[in-house]
Amino acid sequence: MNIKIRQEKGTDYKVSENLVEKAFKNAEYSDQKEHLLVAKLRKSDVFVPELSLVAELDGETVGHIMLTKLIIENEENRYNTLALAPVSVLPEHQNKGVGSKLISESLKVAKEIGFKSVIVLGHDKYYPRFGFKPASIWGIKAPFEVPNEAFMALELEVRGLEGIRGTVVYSKEFLE
Repeated sequence: MNIKIRQEKGTDYKVSENLVEKAFKNAEYSDQKEHLLVAKLRKSDVFVPELSLVAELDGETVGHIMLTKLIIENEENRYNTLALAPVSVLPEHQNKGVGSKLISESLKVAKEIGFKSVIVLGHDKYYPRFGFKPASIWGIKAPFEVPNEAFMALELEVRGLEGIRGTVVYSKEFLE
């Protein structure tokens, strides 16, 4: 399968939003509003255009991923990181490596442009293959009740989370 990963362009937005909606239509842990979240995030100050990617197969857009800016905060400091959310693949193309390619490429780009870490709330059997570990290892907490093993972090550089402790602060777009 020849999957091409590239940065999303403005002309892709509607296609991407439709794809995200279809990808989450029957998802167990979903409010089916992820496509609206993607649209809101693009208009926010946490949007990083280089980290909004699409996957194409034979010219058809079959996947999308977005990483946005995020803060880890404690009493003394605020630290920059990224949120990996959402990653979407059309149902008929799921379980074929499209999501893995999107995640791998987005993490590579994030590191290249200087980010040190990524946070994800996701399947504890899936994300560890990319190096994600429970965020609690670093003393990083979710701002809401969530299973420890599902709230994960990844260092994009050696010791990228060293000395960083606190609670993740999601942008308002995630909470609307």
